[in-house]
Parts: sequence; C-alpha cells; structure tokens
Amino acid sequence: MPGTRRTRATASPVADGDVDSSPPASTNKAPPAKRARRSTSQDVKPKIKPDPEDEDDDQGEMGDTRFRVRSSASVAAREATFPPEMVQTPLAKLYDTLRDLSTVKVEEDAKPNKDGVVVYWSRNKDLRLDDNTALSYASAVAQDMHLPLVVLHIFSIGDYKSHDRSPRRIDFQLRQLAYLKEQLAALDIPLYTLTHSGNRKDVPRVVCDLLEEWGATGLYANLEYEVDELRRDTEILERTKRARETGEGWKGQVELFKDFCIVAPGEILTKQGKPYSVYSPYQRSWLAQINSHLGDYMHKQNGPVIANPSSTRSHPVLGSLFSHQIPESIPGFELEGGEDEASRMRRLWPVGDGVTESIMHRFLRTKMRPAKFFEAPLESEADGDVADPKKKSKIGEYCEGRNRVDWDGTSHISPYLAAGLISPRECIRLAFKLAGGKELPGGRDTGIGMWVQEIAWRDFYQAVLVAWPRVSMGKPFNLKYDGTVAWAMDNDGAKLKAWKEGRTGFPIVDAAMRSLKEQGYMHNRCRMIVASFLSKDLLIDWREGEKFFMQSLIDGDLGSNNGGWQWSASTGCDPQPYFRIFNPASQSEKVDPDGAYIRHWVPELRGVKGKAIHDPSAKLTKKEIEKMGYVMPIVDHAKARTKAIEAFKECVASALLHPRDLVTDQSSPNRAAARA
Repeated sequence: MPGTRRTRATASPVADGDVDSSPPASTNKAPPAKRARRSTSQDVKPKIKPDPEDEDDDQGEMGDTRFRVRSSASVAAREATFPPEMVQTPLAKLYDTLRDLSTVKVEEDAKPNKDGVVVYWSRNKDLRLDDNTALSYASAVAQDMHLPLVVLHIFSIGDYKSHDRSPRRIDFQLRQLAYLKEQLAALDIPLYTLTHSGNRKDVPRVVCDLLEEWGATGLYANLEYEVDELRRDTEILERTKRARETGEGWKGQVELFKDFCIVAPGEILTKQGKPYSVYSPYQRSWLAQINSHLGDYMHKQNGPVIANPSSTRSHPVLGSLFSHQIPESIPGFELEGGEDEASRMRRLWPVGDGVTESIMHRFLRTKMRPAKFFEAPLESEADGDVADPKKKSKIGEYCEGRNRVDWDGTSHISPYLAAGLISPRECIRLAFKLAGGKELPGGRDTGIGMWVQEIAWRDFYQAVLVAWPRVSMGKPFNLKYDGTVAWAMDNDGAKLKAWKEGRTGFPIVDAAMRSLKEQGYMHNRCRMIVASFLSKDLLIDWREGEKFFMQSLIDGDLGSNNGGWQWSASTGCDPQPYFRIFNPASQSEKVDPDGAYIRHWVPELRGVKGKAIHDPSAKLTKKEIEKMGYVMPIVDHAKARTKAIEAFKECVASALLHPRDLVTDQSSPNRAAARA
C-alpha cells in the first residue's frame, strides 16, 4: 500500500543534536558478523505514538519506526567507528560532518514557520513510495509538526554526463516519476523536479537556497554511496552548519538514511575489524547478520506515506507546485531511436501499478520456459502458477536457469531494483516467504538460496565502493594493475567499435551486444562473456567496456557494473584469476547449446546447422561466412589468450619487484571529477 489518507500516528521531529551483487562462492555458516551498533536508546526520536484504536494492530500499516531510527545516518555517526582502512573515505567524512553539525544547535526559541514545509529528496535509486525509509520518516515528521510534505527530485545534467548515465535509464526514471507524481497528487503531496544544467558542484547551494525559499524545516533523503554523491551530501551538511553559526542561510534539520542496501556498508567487518574484500566470507557474514536479526529484515518496518491535508493545494509555497510537469526528456539524454525506441522501452520495461509485484510473482511462482528474447518480463504465463514453486518455478530452477541464455530463467527485476522501484528488503522478504523456513536461505544448493546470493553480491559491491572509493574514480581495486597492464593499441578504434556493434565474428559475443543495443539489457552470463572478450581477447582496457555498459544499460549501477567488469578483467577484488580466460565458443555451447539465442540476435547465422553456430569460422570458409552477411573473427582466441596471460604475468612480476600497499592506498586522481 503506497499511501494512505488515514493519520495513524504522529512523530516527534528529529533534531540533529538529539541523536547522533556472479562468481562461485561457498556458503558455510558463520557466527553473526561484527557490525556497527544500531541505537535503540530512549532519547532517539521520532517515536510513533499509535492512536488508541490501533493498540492491537501489531504496528499495522505504520510499521516499526525504530527501524527508521536505526537506519538514520545521524545515529550511525554518533555510534559507529570506522576501521583504519576507512577513516579517510567519503562516508567516514560524511559521518564526521554529521557529528559536527549536531554540536551546533538551532536557536532554542526558533519555532517552525506555520507556512513551512518538510522536504523529502527523492534520488535516482529510491523511486518508490512503498518501503522507502527516508520518505516514510519524512512523512511521519510532517504529520507530527502539522506541516505539509513536498517531494523534490533534481536532474543534474553535469552528474549524468560525468557518470555516463544511460538515456534509457533516464527515460525509465522520467516515466516512473510521472507515475509517482500522480500517486502523490492523490495524497495532496506535490512532486517538484528541478533540472540543473550548471556546474554539478553547485547542486548543494541550489538545494539549500531552495530549502530556504520554501521555508523548509527539514530535509530527509536516503544515502547514495558513490563518491560524488557522498561529497555532495557532506557539503550540504557543512553549509547547514555554517548557516547555524552565522545565522545566514538555511539552517534546518538534515537526516540521511541507509536504504539502498539490505546490510549497509560498514555494518559487517572481518574478525580483524576490516572491510571485506572477498565475497565468500562476506556473504556468510551478510547472511548471518540477516538471520540473527530476522525481525529487522523480514517484517516491513517502513510505514506508508500519509496524505497532506487538502488545504495544501492552496499553500502559499506548495500550491503552485501541483501544476508542475515532469519533463519528457532531459537535454542531451534523449533516446537516440526517438518514438520507436521510447515505445519499445515502455513495452519492455513498463512502470505503474503492480508492475514490480507482477514481475516478482512470475519469477517466484511460474515455470521456466524457452526465452522469447524480445518480450517484456510482464508477458502473461498461459500455464499459470506451478504447484511446487520452491522447486519448479523460475526461482526454484534458478541454479541452472541463471546460466542459460536461451531460457527465461532470471527475474528481470534488475532495472527496478537499480532505480529503486522495489526495495532490496522486499526481494529477500518474498524469497524468505517462499522458502517457508526459519531462516533466509543463502546456499548454492537451492534456487532460492542461489538468487539470494545475487542480492548479496549487490550489497558486497556497494561495501567495496565505500571502503575503496578509488574504484569509482577509474582505478583498479588491485593496484598492481594500476597503469601496468600493456593494453592493446586500438588507434582507429576499429576493434572497440566492432565489439560495441556486435560484429566481432564470435556469435555469442555479437548476439549479446546486439541484445544490449535493442533492449538496454543483457543476460548476466553474457555480460561476463563479453567483458572477458574485451579485456582479455582484445586486451582493451576494461574501463572502455565499463563506460559503454553504463551508457547503454537500463539497469546500470556503478557498484555492480564496476565490480563485474573488474572481476572479468582480473583487476578487482575477489577476481577471476588472470589465467582463466573465457573461450567464447565453449561458453556459447554451455549457455546456448542449440544456438537459439544466437539465431535470434544474429539472423545472418540462422541457416547454420548444429554446433557450427558457436564457431562458424571453424567449419565454414571465409567466402561462405561473408556471403551470409556475417564477419570473420577479428582476433585469434588462442593467440589472444597467450598474449593476455603474458601481459598480466608481467604486471605480477613488476608488483613483486616494486611492492606497494595494494589495499589501503586511497590516492586517486579525480578522473572526470570522479565517475561516481
């Protein structure tokens, strides 16, 4: 239930000073991991005070706001301590700034402006009303203060450019915001969007100026863990502190919340008190953390958005915002294919009532089937639900289905999860409910457990992003590969262009790249294959592929995309060893044994019979291949493999001769002002 008009509770306002995503992995159980403490002290606010009629409602629709308080970065800032490896990270600096802000009080006799407002800042990763920590909190604060709530969303063109944002992702975001505007309007809550085309570093000033203009009493938002976003939020906190000290500028309350991950970065550490750099032990601790606190994770804790009074439509500040229109496109990020592409994206990746619920239902309750490759994840299932979904549904058969590109065996929820149309907590709640046990499964022996591991990978890469922020600045995680790999010279860009266009002469690579071009999406197994091909067969710098994926994917997320590319290129944490290089032909036989995926996306090869579909040049002459309209391989895989191994061996040898701290070094040039 995304919203309600019934006022079920009130909340006391929070003042700053009042509180301080894959490779194989084992899943042996481990004891609960170390984590940053979550405060439940009595002085922490807001406390929900239920109406008498709701006393027996077992938290009802409002949920348990202790979860929202524990998710507050202000609480974490007061209590959390970072290991030495993380004290200079942007997240640690943000927490320091939160502590500093809490020492500067607002004037005791300052009273909220009767025409003031409470602001929830909607961001690129939390585009939903349901189970949204900051929005739920802001709504409760607005109710308690008897002030209206307004939702703000900022389109920062400079950030989109620096971060290689995909036009398809932006189109998806715009469509969802238009839908949310309607939903919020029904609750008399305005959604205001601001397109900022100036210097992206001016966003904090723009936000603070707007808050002062609106007479805002508080700003509430969910944390984003990329470097630029953390720095942006830190500057907003610094500006607020200066305003309190000088009396000039906006000096209201600022609350930031941990919402994007299930287990937030920094909450679990190794036994030595260090951040994890290897997935397997991280995943075991992650699972233990969840299963030892099931009440926190398996019960919906965030309450719904409560309606503003109808008088908000005549509010001196907010009244005019109800007529504000969501833009249909952002300058410089229009879809290249115009209306044809827009129509295709709407069909493939719809937004609206019940979309995420339907996608998850089909994954959890319906049978796996041969993929049709170009149908939306919402295509109806003629056979309906299976009798034994734990074993016979798509998730039930996920252990095998996730590796077959010719089957419809994955969830297709990734675009919705990346943009926050569904919360990660809801994903594991649904998996837990289907499993029907006393713990969330996370092993490789069941489809449900295997899929839960994919959710853990997502959290893992966010944790890496926070602990080693250089990975968002164009640096490899493993610094022995920093500037030492002899990447191939592709002066005319011909090989990179052939890879992007799906004209490499390797059918599985070409099929995958063409699917990306048409759908803004690629099967995860294919992402690994094409990444290995670019970075090992062509020996082209992995950052070229990382950038192109972010510019093309509808589900592009820096943490997961960077982590995946560095894994394939053997430069990341817990990587594929450099001497393990995917053979495109053998991989093709494993993931698309009958060649159905290839024949769909590479129609030139539809006439090729049998296993020759996986490696046409081994069976057919150059003349025969070119007559079909296809191309010969642009590289000899065997020779390329040898060359790549030698290149990486040289890096390893050089690192032994010239050792450096490969883990704690946080130094990094701000490449393109940090592509975070």
